Amino acid sequence: MKILIEGEDYLIDQLTTVFDDPKFYNQNANNGRIISVGYYHSFEKKELIYMLPKVFMKDNQETVFGISKDELYNFENNETFKHNEEYKWIRQLLVYFYNSLTEYKRRIKNTSIVESSLAFELNTNLGNEEYSYLDLLLTFVNFYKKNKTTILYKHIEYKSNQAKKPKWEKTIRKSLPILDSKSMPIYIEIKNKKKVINSEEELLIYFFSILNKFNIEHQLHLKIDTSYTLIKGNKFEQLEKNGLSKLRKIKHRYFSDTLRRMYVLCEMYFSKTDTSSSKKKKEEFISVRNYNIVFEDMVDKLFSDKLDENKEVNSVSLDELKYNDDGKIIDHIFDYQSLIDTSDIFYIGDSKYYKSGNEANKLSKYKQFTYAKNIIQFNIDLLNDNQVYKDNIKYRDEITEGYNISPNFFIYGYIKDYKNFDDNKLKPKNEEPVKSYHYQNRLFDRDTLFVHQYEINFLYVLKSYSTFNDSKIIEFRDTTKKEFRNKFINFFNNPESSKFKLFSKEVDSQEAKNLVENNFKLLNGKCYYSSENKLIIAKYENDDSLDNLINSNQFEIEKLIVSK
Repeated sequence: MKILIEGEDYLIDQLTTVFDDPKFYNQNANNGRIISVGYYHSFEKKELIYMLPKVFMKDNQETVFGISKDELYNFENNETFKHNEEYKWIRQLLVYFYNSLTEYKRRIKNTSIVESSLAFELNTNLGNEEYSYLDLLLTFVNFYKKNKTTILYKHIEYKSNQAKKPKWEKTIRKSLPILDSKSMPIYIEIKNKKKVINSEEELLIYFFSILNKFNIEHQLHLKIDTSYTLIKGNKFEQLEKNGLSKLRKIKHRYFSDTLRRMYVLCEMYFSKTDTSSSKKKKEEFISVRNYNIVFEDMVDKLFSDKLDENKEVNSVSLDELKYNDDGKIIDHIFDYQSLIDTSDIFYIGDSKYYKSGNEANKLSKYKQFTYAKNIIQFNIDLLNDNQVYKDNIKYRDEITEGYNISPNFFIYGYIKDYKNFDDNKLKPKNEEPVKSYHYQNRLFDRDTLFVHQYEINFLYVLKSYSTFNDSKIIEFRDTTKKEFRNKFINFFNNPESSKFKLFSKEVDSQEAKNLVENNFKLLNGKCYYSSENKLIIAKYENDDSLDNLINSNQFEIEKLIVSK
């Protein structure tokens, strides 16, 4: 097994040794740069290869595992690294990583994107109904762990039943027994004159020979009982070539569910390794060149609600605004309680796929502002047609012509503890949000936008993508939505950070209308009439023009309420 990292350079001699095809890297002189993320297995070279995302690299050319990329490539030869918790963490990581690729493969075939390049982003020679070498390895191990007691019992039972006229003196002298829970001896090997072939033992021999091969090649640290007869070395290589025909000769001998499942597993393995057919694959792989698309889908599955595809403006739905024709999913979107009242608003985000610790550039920030304005315009167009996306969603107030605040966020994947798959470690990346505005002193203007930035444990996202059920995802969303809203509220409740001080007064709609119309130029973009019948004024620092209006009309300081 070899582990490489996307975007990193390796000696070309190393890469040609493990890959049958150069499509996974770009060659430059004596080096090759990995351009794909994924899983690869060569049947001829008998090598498992993982190309991990660049988030596993730090800026100082060290991996998040605390070793260099070259040490990671040869990690099976590194004794210190190799025996770190007996590979538990690295095997867990690689299984989750592989499952994330297969989950993405499953999800994109159901996508509603039309005429996109997304289908070409995923590079694989495994069909939708096919399984990989790694699928087989994991299935064999899981089957053994779940059924080893039953298998051992059947092994002992058949050994006992096949014993004809046992010679107990010879058996006791030359065999070692197994002691049961009551310290009673059970003899596995019984000496007798006539050897009787156990037909069910033949299947057990095949199964445990395959399991032993997996155990040795991939250092799985499985304890296989020594009483089983195993086929090893050259004899096993010969069995791989003709095992399918041997297996099918004993196909109809098995009636137990456990043995029948065992037979199917052996059949699947030999169908992969049997060389009698010229159609057998020499390699198998699942890889993607633009892994940011996979990461975006991973985050999106965690964060985003299902969008209504039936609500359209000019034959364009919100779902189509989310998924571009080029196949790129540029955002995450969900509706939740707005910052200033009990109405709802869309929270709009974008996931950022970088090395651990990096931050979005100016271009990414401009794209986010543009996308947020598209969502705002979509809802305003519905309003102009006397429609709403949902009854409680409110983007513009007709009395003040002010716009509700649109919360925006960036999500970065990072790895701090490479063994931690269970804590999301979601935290703000910066205390101050990224800002965009046309008029700096107008909070309730459609061009005034704020983007908070967050980091999330990449390994948690990786695990959640293929293992979380709907209830666990909903639980994560509920908690995260509150965190995001409260982060914005705490920002606006602190005038030193936001530069705005909020004032409010509870008035009926007619009084609010009169006050705004009489002071429209002064209040334009600075006030909003909430769903709770409050006229809210946002006073920017040093904007003394509002002081007289606020004092004479007895406005009070407004504190936004956090979610509980």
